[in-house]
Amino acid sequence: MKHPTTAIAFISAAVLTFVSCTGEYSPRPRGYFRIDFPEREYITYEGDCPFTFSYPAFAEINDDDGRLAHPCWFNIDFPGYRGRLHISYSEIDNNLVDYLEDARKLAFRHTVKADAIDERMFINRADDVYGTLYDIKGNAASAVQFYLTDSSSHFFRGALYFNVTPNRDSLDPVIDYFIEDIIYLMESFAWK
Repeated sequence: MKHPTTAIAFISAAVLTFVSCTGEYSPRPRGYFRIDFPEREYITYEGDCPFTFSYPAFAEINDDDGRLAHPCWFNIDFPGYRGRLHISYSEIDNNLVDYLEDARKLAFRHTVKADAIDERMFINRADDVYGTLYDIKGNAASAVQFYLTDSSSHFFRGALYFNVTPNRDSLDPVIDYFIEDIIYLMESFAWK
């Protein structure tokens, strides 16, 4: 035989082909990691700001250290989920329309990546709290935004962001869980 290495390679390939194909092939389904959520438990925020609300006990409130931050601007961080609810508060001085329009524009700025933006009105006449929740569907940077106001003196706004590449399919369970917490925050909200 003129080329013994060729013969050895051919025989090795034939043996490997017969030996390696003994099991039945089954493709793995594409999936995402299972995400465990804590039991729902809430604590009340009663800081120096002119409002109170309940938020998840596993969350942490941290001051906003941005250069444009105001005294009642802070973040509600969700450790382990890489989520952050940015909170801002402003006093109204005959400029409610400006704040409402800014909140709407900030939510609808995500229409480029959003599949849909669902708006839910919120009215609590007993505590003089009114607002809107924007549920932003699709791979937008912010999944949920909302505002609350008394229409005369106070304006409170929140926006939920995750420090990950937006992929709504994998974030859906977390977003659905946090939307319930945000709705609870809105329902428990009261002015001081």
